[in-house]
Amino acid sequence: MSVTPERDSKQTIFVVEDDPDVSLLIRTNLQNAGFKTEPFSNVMSALARAKVEPPSLFLLDIMMPGEDGLDFCVRLRAMPQFATTPIIFLTAKTSEDDRILGFECGGDDYITKPFSPRELVARVKAAFREQQREAEVIKIGELEIDRAAMCLRVRGAIKPTTTVEFRILEALALSPGRVFSRDRILRIVGSDASEVDIRTVDVFISRIRAKIEDDSRNPAYLRTVRGAGYRLVAPANLTLQNSA
Repeated sequence: MSVTPERDSKQTIFVVEDDPDVSLLIRTNLQNAGFKTEPFSNVMSALARAKVEPPSLFLLDIMMPGEDGLDFCVRLRAMPQFATTPIIFLTAKTSEDDRILGFECGGDDYITKPFSPRELVARVKAAFREQQREAEVIKIGELEIDRAAMCLRVRGAIKPTTTVEFRILEALALSPGRVFSRDRILRIVGSDASEVDIRTVDVFISRIRAKIEDDSRNPAYLRTVRGAGYRLVAPANLTLQNSA
């Protein structure tokens, strides 16, 4: 389920930009797209306001008087209330090193000046979609996969999973019907479990089936695609949906 900015008054964007003309151009285009905006010419005023009324997204210039946008981004990411708030840099710093530094500091996206207003709006919408995607509960048939809580429910009953089992199921659920090879599954869980290798992927698939299937020998959800890998599907008599 995507968020529609025109209907959600909480989607307020803080535009932290010291050039008044650029700030006006940004805000005009975002407002025309249905977003609320608030302008700030320095990071201190933006932070003071954010502590009172947190924004839905920060749009930051980097080169500003006083504290720059990179340092501000690092500071925001260290504060629990802003740890997951989308942050987009909009800056004249165009080198690859600058872009990498922006992402390393915690930015979600990096747009260079001069910019296309249409692209700016599209990038902002994409950031909100990604935020929603990260927060959603995925429902497939009678399965509920709560990504934020790392919790699996089958017909309302909680089924304990290991981190590796959950990551595999989550990845399959995010792309229902798509075939995942064993190598792809291994890459997904590689950072979570050093004990997993290509030979043990099938073991984890079997464990997942034991928790989600009525008959793990004749699976309705987690299907084997011979010679290719695995895919997660909704049984024909059930529905597939995402819910925030």
